[in-house]
Amino acid sequence: MFLDIFFMIILAYSFGFLYYGLYRNISARVHGRFGPPIIQSFIDSIKLFSKENSTSFGWAFYAGIIFMATGAVITMLFIPFLNHSTHLIGLSQYGNLIVVLYLMVLGPLGNAIGIGSNGNPFGVMGITRGLTRLIGLEMPFYIAVIGLMIANQTADISVIMANQSSMYNAFAHPLLFMGAFISFVGFMGASPFDVVGAPQEVYSGPATEFSGKFFALALSQSAIFSFTKLLLIVNLFLGGADNLFLLVIKTFILFMAVVLVGNVYSRFTTVQSVEFLIKVPTVIALVGLFFV
Repeated sequence: MFLDIFFMIILAYSFGFLYYGLYRNISARVHGRFGPPIIQSFIDSIKLFSKENSTSFGWAFYAGIIFMATGAVITMLFIPFLNHSTHLIGLSQYGNLIVVLYLMVLGPLGNAIGIGSNGNPFGVMGITRGLTRLIGLEMPFYIAVIGLMIANQTADISVIMANQSSMYNAFAHPLLFMGAFISFVGFMGASPFDVVGAPQEVYSGPATEFSGKFFALALSQSAIFSFTKLLLIVNLFLGGADNLFLLVIKTFILFMAVVLVGNVYSRFTTVQSVEFLIKVPTVIALVGLFFV
């Protein structure tokens, strides 16, 4: 089990940074410029782990970052990487979707605890925006997940994956998938829902005061958590994967869909994003739940 957990963390870390590097590169090309090398995110992370922190805000600031990283890693460990496999399943046999949904909130809460203690107005503004947006993001996603649990009569992710052998849930329950996907774009921090760290308005938002090892830890948890969310959607709606190659293909396609949306649509304001999430994907998911 410990070897399994080790490789899951390494894979999530690697693929998370790889996709983040691709996101930066593709977005730069869309905007008519050359982006950084794809591996630049790995280099930055390793380099920052060797740096000293430039500021100190007390134990709560650092505890919040550790809380964020712990939440991301533990959430990932309760989601199996492969379908019909005894490898790369982590702790998934000890928890289900309800546990995963609970753990997914630890990251934003840890962020709020840490950033709220440093007093930086840009960070506090970013946290306020993030927690406000979180209300709108959770509603359609939770409704869609509840619909899947009802349709499959289980909250076990492995069983939900196995039940998609004949048809993916994305096609069997398209309204649930549409509602969850729109919410998922927001969870990934892409436009039009990227209000937390909008550089034109709140500088770097919650990451404004991060430096050194804790900045590296924040980047690492973001990479791991991004891959975790890709993995969860693939397992719930795209049938999971029987091998790592298929897992990479499916997560990459889903990732590219998020990149496409993020580069096509301009950013909402915080109020607009919450209103849109309640009026559009929440209603779509509710209709899907009714049909289930």
